Amino acid sequence: MTEPNFFDKVYAVVKLIPEGRVTTYGAIARFIGSPQSSRMVGWALNSTKHLPNWIPAHRVVNRIGLLTGKMHFQNSNTMVELLESEGILIENNRISNFKQVFWDPNFEIDAD
Repeated sequence: MTEPNFFDKVYAVVKLIPEGRVTTYGAIARFIGSPQSSRMVGWALNSTKHLPNWIPAHRVVNRIGLLTGKMHFQNSNTMVELLESEGILIENNRISNFKQVFWDPNFEIDAD
């Protein structure tokens, strides 16, 4: 069996983010063993719109809670609408309660 590629590793982590929680590009990069690859995580998430199965890419934001990837969704409000529908508070394209809703795969996922 072949080792999953970088994008597949990103998708596997993103699928685990619980509804109403968010994580960051950097947290995902650290979890999959490529701590310098935050930007590449963003590239992987940008390509999710071409996949047959839905990936909750709206739950991934930058390190201070900014919705930096929102321009890659169907329209400029899609990411905000998806997050707000999960109870996440957004103000000026930033998650207001970021510390409360932050989900870190490095602590939440058992790597065994």
